[in-house]
Amino acid sequence: MDPLSDFLSLVRPGTYGFRGLEAGGEWSLAFAADDGVKCYAIQSGACWLALEGVAEPIRLTAGDFVLMPGGAAYRLCSAPEASPIDALGFLLTVSAGQNAVLNGGGDVSGVGGYFGFEGMHAERLLSMLPPVVHIRAEADKVGLRWSIERLMRELREPQLGGALIAEHLAQTLLIEALRLHLADQSPHRSGWLFALADRRMRAVIAAMHAEPGRKWTLATLAKVAGMSRSSFALRFKATVGEPAMDYLTRWRMLVASDRLANGGMSIAIVAPTVGYDSESAFGAAFKRVIGSSPRQFARAAAR
Repeated sequence: MDPLSDFLSLVRPGTYGFRGLEAGGEWSLAFAADDGVKCYAIQSGACWLALEGVAEPIRLTAGDFVLMPGGAAYRLCSAPEASPIDALGFLLTVSAGQNAVLNGGGDVSGVGGYFGFEGMHAERLLSMLPPVVHIRAEADKVGLRWSIERLMRELREPQLGGALIAEHLAQTLLIEALRLHLADQSPHRSGWLFALADRRMRAVIAAMHAEPGRKWTLATLAKVAGMSRSSFALRFKATVGEPAMDYLTRWRMLVASDRLANGGMSIAIVAPTVGYDSESAFGAAFKRVIGSSPRQFARAAAR
């Protein structure tokens, strides 16, 4: 698989929910902090997004799409100073796939929803993404728009097999959004997702993911990138945000924890599959990254 597919296979998108919103006048919907990823597509008009931890409110206009992976509290509003009401209580007055109307509507309309994740380390993996993925109106969003419209129709008009189609459409929507975000190759942005836009760094990350048990060194990774050892080390850290060997260790431990929890494998079997001949060395690395010993983790997962 490719690195983005590897990422999604570990976080395991599961639950989801989407509703439309039509709002008018002065309004503000307050969303409490929660796990998972939230997203909004503005179809007409404009509004503001005020996200906890982000200094300035973000102006959203028709055609914009925003994804929030961090689970922080936020407000959608006509103006940042508008008095908020509880968003969940208001939106749950209509069924999934239907439109909730606030103050008679008329000024702004859009579609919003959430993705829940079943992977044990979803929160840790989602923290690798930026707090806000803002895809602006000028981006090529044909696939994104189609996924939203088809998903809303499946939710609004349930048919045979509709639940499975809706689940796949929700995952497609998430992937399309991340792809479009990835296409924004600003030279001043760094992080795991943006590193995938760099052909050489993508090749290295794909190699790590494909063979986590291989005896990788900085020199062999540099060879995959087609760079000198020193140039590769600097470039990986600058684009990904951490040293290559640190990234490799963290990925190995996330894969190992998934195999311990869901693969029915023993520690003795898992350790060499992620590059460790010694169980003690594997245990030390696992505890440093995951926060508990492999044995404690496996027992907790079994419970």
